[in-house]
Amino acid sequence: MTEKPAMSFHDMEIDDRILKAVAKEGWTEPTLIQERTIPLFLQGKDILIRARTGSGKTGAFAIPTIQKILNSKLVATEQAVKALVLAPSKELCQQIATNFHQLTYKCSRDVRILDISPQVDINVQRPLLISKPDIVVSTPARALLHLQARSLLLKDSLEILVIDEADLIFSHGYESELKELLGFLPPVYQAVLASATLSDDVLQLKKLVLHNAVILKLEEPSLAPASQLQHYHLSAQEDDKAAILYALIKLHLIRGKTIIFVNNVDRCYKLKLFLEQFGVPTVVLNSELPAVTRCHSVNQFNQGIYDIIIASDEATLDEPEEAGPSKKKKKKTDEQDEKQRSKRKKDKESGVSRGIDFQFVSNVINYDFPPDINSYVHRVGRTARGKNKGTALSFVSLREQPLLEKVEEHLNDEHGQEKVLKAYQFKLEEVEAFRYRARDAWRAVTRIAVREARLKEIRQEIFNSNALKSYFDDNPRDFSSLRHDKALHTVKLQSHLADVPEYIVPDALKRLAGISSTSRKRRAYYNKNSSQEHFNAKKKNPLLSLEFEKFGKGKK
Repeated sequence: MTEKPAMSFHDMEIDDRILKAVAKEGWTEPTLIQERTIPLFLQGKDILIRARTGSGKTGAFAIPTIQKILNSKLVATEQAVKALVLAPSKELCQQIATNFHQLTYKCSRDVRILDISPQVDINVQRPLLISKPDIVVSTPARALLHLQARSLLLKDSLEILVIDEADLIFSHGYESELKELLGFLPPVYQAVLASATLSDDVLQLKKLVLHNAVILKLEEPSLAPASQLQHYHLSAQEDDKAAILYALIKLHLIRGKTIIFVNNVDRCYKLKLFLEQFGVPTVVLNSELPAVTRCHSVNQFNQGIYDIIIASDEATLDEPEEAGPSKKKKKKTDEQDEKQRSKRKKDKESGVSRGIDFQFVSNVINYDFPPDINSYVHRVGRTARGKNKGTALSFVSLREQPLLEKVEEHLNDEHGQEKVLKAYQFKLEEVEAFRYRARDAWRAVTRIAVREARLKEIRQEIFNSNALKSYFDDNPRDFSSLRHDKALHTVKLQSHLADVPEYIVPDALKRLAGISSTSRKRRAYYNKNSSQEHFNAKKKNPLLSLEFEKFGKGKK
C-alpha cells in the first residue's frame, strides 16, 4: 500500500502565494513524492525522482522551483533566467508551462514563465527571451537552437536544471543535443531528473547532469493499485474489433472520457471514419498534426468538450531498420514507401502515450495491443491518475497472446497478487446485428478514404494554426470554441446508422441503452421501421426471430 503523506504543504515553508495557488488547484495535501522531494529540493540537493505516472512529479519540482526563485528575488535585483525545464515533447512542455502558470497566478509579476518549444521562427521568440523570464520551458533541440543563436544566455545566471520524463530524452533522439546544451550551462547548478522508470538511459543521464544526487525511488507499482485501476483483456480478431468497439460505445458499456490507442496514423483515421458513420464524434491525435492543434485538442479534451480521443502511440511508429549481413534487403512495396514518406512528416517532438496529463480519463482502450510492457504501462497510465479511478481494456488477438502473458506477469509481480488482468465477459454472438452493421461500415473505409481524410485534416488544421493565428490572438473566445471532432466526410454517411434499433440490443442491456420496455412503444417502433434491414438481422441472428415475429407481424 502507498504510504499516506504525514506532512502538509504548510509545513514546508512555502510562500503564501504558492499555497493559495495550490489550494485553488484542489491539492489538499502533498502526494508522497511531493512530500519527499520538496524539502530536499529547497535544500539545494540534486535529485533523481522515480515515481509512477500520475503521482504528482510535476508539482514536486514546480513548487520548489518557484519558491527558490521567490527567495532569490529578496536579495537579487537583476532579472535573469534562473531555471531551465526540459521535456521531450511540445505537448508536455505546454503542459508543464501551464502548471507553472497555475502555481504562480498569485505571483505572476515576480515569477515569469516562457515556453519556447513551439516551432516558430526564433526571431519571433527572441524579444520574449530578451526580457529574461525567470523560468524557460523547452525541448532540448529548441533550447539548443536559442543558445547557439545567443538569444538565450544561461552561463552566468542559471541555478536550476530540471529534466522531466528523463527516460524519453535519449529515445526521442536528443542525446547529442543535450550533451551540446550542457556546454552552455554554468559549472555549478542544481539538477533534478524526473522519470517514471530507472532505465539505462536515465542512469546515463544521471552521470551527465547530477552530482551526489539523492535518489527517490518510491517502492510502489508503476501503475495505480488494482482497487483504483481495473485491467481487462478481450480476445478479438481483427475482423471483430470494430464491431465490439461500436457495440461497447452504443450500448453505453463505455462511459466517460476515453482514449483509444492504435499503433499507427492510418489506423487513427480508419477508426475515426468508421465511428463517424454511427454518429460517434472523435478527435484524432498524432504527430502529423500541427503542435498547436495537438495541444489545443488535449486542453479541450481535459475541459470535457470531447469524450473520445483516438491516439497513435508514437513509440511504435518508427521501427528500427533491419541490419546485419544475414538480413536480406527486401524490395519496398508501395505501402512501405508510403510509410517511409509519412515518417518524414512526423514531428519527433510529439508525444501521446507519455507525459501528457490527460485529466479525468475514465477509460483507456488498447484497440491495437501495445508492442511491449513499457508501452502498456505508459498507455494505461493515462487513466487512474491521482486518486481517480479508471479502467483499461485491451483487445488481444491470438498472435498477441504471448505479449499479453508478459504484461499479465508484470502486473501480477508488481501488485503481489494474481489475476490483476481479468478477462472481459463479452458474448459476441449476442451482438451479431452490431457485427453485421460494423462489417459494412468497416469495409466502406477504404485506403483512399483514409488517405483523403489524413490530407483533409492536415490541411484544415494547418489553416486553423497558421492563417487564423493572428485572428485567434485577438479573439481568444473564438479559439476556445474551435472544435477538432468534426466529421471528415470522406466516407458516405447514412443517417439511420447513428441510431440503435431496439431489435439489435440484447435484452439484458436494453435499460443501459436507454430503450423503453413499454410494449406499445416497441410495437410502434417495429411497425414504423420494418425494413429490409430487419429481415437481414433476423437471418443473421436466429435469437431475434421470436421477437421479430411477435412485433413485426403483418409487414412483408
